[in-house]
Amino acid sequence: MRKVVLGNSDLVVSDYCLGTMTYGTHTDETDAHRQLDMAQDAGINFLDTAEMYPVAPVRLETAGETEAIIGRWIAKTRPQDLVVATKITGEGSSAVKDGVPITPARMREAVDASLRRLQIECIDIYQLHWPNRGSYHFRKCWGFDPSGMQRAEVVAHMTEILSCAQDLIAEGKIRHIALSNESAWGLATWLHLAQTHDLPRVLSMQNEYSLLCRIFDLDLAEACAVENIPLLAYSTLAAGLLTGKYAGNVTPEASRRAHVPDLGGRITGRVFEAVSGYLAIAQEHGLDPVHMAVQWTLTRPAPTLPIIGATTSEQLAHLIAGADVVLPDEAKTAIDQLNRAMPMVF
Repeated sequence: MRKVVLGNSDLVVSDYCLGTMTYGTHTDETDAHRQLDMAQDAGINFLDTAEMYPVAPVRLETAGETEAIIGRWIAKTRPQDLVVATKITGEGSSAVKDGVPITPARMREAVDASLRRLQIECIDIYQLHWPNRGSYHFRKCWGFDPSGMQRAEVVAHMTEILSCAQDLIAEGKIRHIALSNESAWGLATWLHLAQTHDLPRVLSMQNEYSLLCRIFDLDLAEACAVENIPLLAYSTLAAGLLTGKYAGNVTPEASRRAHVPDLGGRITGRVFEAVSGYLAIAQEHGLDPVHMAVQWTLTRPAPTLPIIGATTSEQLAHLIAGADVVLPDEAKTAIDQLNRAMPMVF
């Protein structure tokens, strides 16, 4: 597994980041630990989790269990070069009592709780799961209306959070602050405030990105490329759509769609036509569609690392097997042509 330096940091991470959001619901602890062992054996040293996990469904009573499962594996195996990223849940989440927003006090409590569950002394990358002000992600782009945002309040909040991050870094509890589900304006503002007030600079951005979801490709890609902010791409398989297992609008037993019928708004009247197109491209070029979808993220102009997540260890083995796959230029051209013909399918 190739290793890279992550952004403007001294963290050396694998090309693939292991996502863990099903640990504790659809993936039991035994298989979760098996997956963590497999990832370590394959050279993956980068894990992503969150205080709200597991998901599907997200519940207050299960929030934190994924971190606890990972923590028990860390305590058992003591990996030497592990890089751990986790997240504080944003405003309105059912995973936090009363859906409270992110504040410095709430952040301190959340960091301490994550450290206890993960059984580590310091969180390498601490991400804001989504902004308090809301965002256009999770299919909210179709009706996104930022006109009511109060700039002064948002800027004051960002400055408070960066100041809190500075204190947490000084105390040795986190190494870097980072973002998730952010916008180009948000990223630019976080960076400007850090530079203006000599506060910690955000290290990375975690947003949805796949062959079927390329919102990132415009202003955010420019900002991340110029500022060297790596994208940690989640849902690289579009919640399983790009595997082909839902082709023909079917719902396999025990699949994610069996629990979330619309796959978080991804099932639309156009999506299966696009999926068929990408499956055809993979077949034409002798590629496994899963490997094509994941490896494509590593070919992008902005620095991008895919987060790979699997419900079962068998699925993870399949994902890892594609780590050395190289996409031919002809396949990349065909992908771009299909995206141009069928953009924004959900």
